Amino acid sequence: MSDDEKKLRPATRLVHGGGLRSQFGELSEAMFLTQSFAYPTMEAAEARFKGEDPGFIYSRFSNPTVAMFEQRMCLLEGAEAARATASGMAAVTAALLAQLRAGDHIVAARALFGSCLYVVEDLLPRFGVASTLVDGADLAQWKAAVRKETKLFFLESPTNPGLEVYDIRAIADIAHEVGARLVVDNVFATPLLQKPFELGADVVVYSATKHIDGQGRCLGGVILASQALIEENIHNFLRQTGPALSPFNAWTMLKALETLPLRIAQQTASAARIADFLAEQKEIARVLYPFRADHPQAALARRQMTGGGTLVTFDVAGGKAAAFRLANALKIVKISNNLGDAKSLVTHPATTTHQRLTPEARALIGVGDGLLRLSVGLEDTDDLLDDLARGLSAARG
Repeated sequence: MSDDEKKLRPATRLVHGGGLRSQFGELSEAMFLTQSFAYPTMEAAEARFKGEDPGFIYSRFSNPTVAMFEQRMCLLEGAEAARATASGMAAVTAALLAQLRAGDHIVAARALFGSCLYVVEDLLPRFGVASTLVDGADLAQWKAAVRKETKLFFLESPTNPGLEVYDIRAIADIAHEVGARLVVDNVFATPLLQKPFELGADVVVYSATKHIDGQGRCLGGVILASQALIEENIHNFLRQTGPALSPFNAWTMLKALETLPLRIAQQTASAARIADFLAEQKEIARVLYPFRADHPQAALARRQMTGGGTLVTFDVAGGKAAAFRLANALKIVKISNNLGDAKSLVTHPATTTHQRLTPEARALIGVGDGLLRLSVGLEDTDDLLDDLARGLSAARG
């Protein structure tokens, strides 16, 4: 990053950062829909494959449009390097597998997205990597779980779907004391509301499918870290295993990043209003929103985040039946397992994203039968409040 680029604020970086123009001088970033690249001479091809020439070889390895997206994400996140992937779970899986070997050990927060739990609990042990799950808010549990073979800590904050907030700096310190690295899934906070690298994280992962695209169009993921970590661990793993982001999806993400600050500001403001509204309703037993004073980690959230985020989680009194009645009565808010979209979406985690967990495991992370996760979109806030009022009326039965 040049000195001039360092002076730019995030909104400007997201419009102009990482540009790579062809000889035609196009204003909008070009979409390089190509599988491979031609070389002027056999010697040039040899140099590229040796790494002596930094040009492109094959779009499974790298691509100009994908490289622009990666560079723009680096400018936003404050990272030295990034590699994009075909989905958020591809990013998570690669970020973990590429750094671990048989005999290693990983410590992870128990409150993870269901697919992340699968990777930690089921997939990694097949390759000889042991795992321990802890209460992410309990620093003593992180310390107690460490073994001499511990190589990674892994967490998401705020969590999915309970919106727990973890002390990233303190957990990073524990990891670094024992020579381990911290991987943070920053999806719920977005790159604008929380900066894990500034809090000590070594690797940050995103499902770009969520807020980064934010308009329900494309899958994508990204891994960000130091140049050395990317080159030593991530790049060759992705090159050889092939979870490449398509140039079309990368182009879509590039264009979406231009409006990310505007979208996140509106969605966060709406989410805060909706959380306050729901907290006043007798049909709602509990509301979780990181910037509300009654959130268990409200003070921590305000220390390490600049906004409460775009999601609101709440328990409907009356359990599953009442939660279903509420969701089914909504006209504007759509039922979906996605989040971070321009459209407001509601999810019942116990029967969708976390259904594979036992009731006991769901209880440990606060996922009850009456819990709903609301991803707040770009609709008029008053219209969303009216829609939720309709749902609340139906929840009474």
